[in-house]
Order: sequence, then structure tokens, then C-alpha cells
Amino acid sequence: MLTLIGLLIIIAIVTLLMTGKTSPVIAMSVVPLLGALLAGYSLTEISAFFDYGIKKVANVATMFLFAILFFSIMKDLHIFNPFIRLMVSLTRGNVVIVAMVTALVAAVVHLDGSGAATFLIIIPAFLPLYRRLGMSRI
Repeated sequence: MLTLIGLLIIIAIVTLLMTGKTSPVIAMSVVPLLGALLAGYSLTEISAFFDYGIKKVANVATMFLFAILFFSIMKDLHIFNPFIRLMVSLTRGNVVIVAMVTALVAAVVHLDGSGAATFLIIIPAFLPLYRRLGMSRI
């Protein structure tokens, strides 16, 4: 029964977001709350789930907020421009080499198992280079 309710929650969230019927904050908070109530959990149990979830993601969320602000300021101050010029001159604009270096750096960074840390290191470092070379970010 819990599996069915979980699948219905996922389908409802995706449907609401894809059709634009509601904002992501509402869809991601109200729909799971209604699903938990439908599953028979009390508000005190749901509150305990919420507290546990916040404790699990608070450190990563704080790291993301810091990284977004930090790297946005660095980008606005053009701190990455010397690195980009160096990488373009070293690779001579060869996008295959840049993609291989990206994969290699991502593999080394991901050795600790944290996808969030990998994301926070790779994207800010390589996105300006990808833009300069006209590479697809996908």
C-alpha cells in the first residue's frame, strides 16, 4: 500500500509541475503531506519525519547556498577568466579534450561518494569554459 501511495505522490508531483498548475514549493510539500495523511500517519509522526529529513539535508543545503553565492560573486568579478584562457590555450579549443578532462576531474572528485560536492566543484569550474568554447552543457 505504501508503494502505491508513494507512486501516486510522484505521479501527482510530476503532473502538477509539468502542467504548471502549481509552484514547485506547493507541489513538493502539500502533495507528500496529503499522501502521508492518506497512508494513515498522524501529524505528530509526519512532524517527526519532517524533522529527520531536515537534519539529513541541512548541511548539503547550506553548502549549496554558500557555493551558489560564492561562485556567482567570483563569476561576476571575472575571477575565472585567466583559468578559461589557460584552458583554451592548453587544449587549443579541442572540445573532446575538455570533455575528457571534465570526466576525469569529476571521477576524482566523486571518489568521496558525494554527488553534491561533485556538482559544486565541476559546474562552477567548467561551465564558463564550456560557454567560451560553445560546447553543449548537456
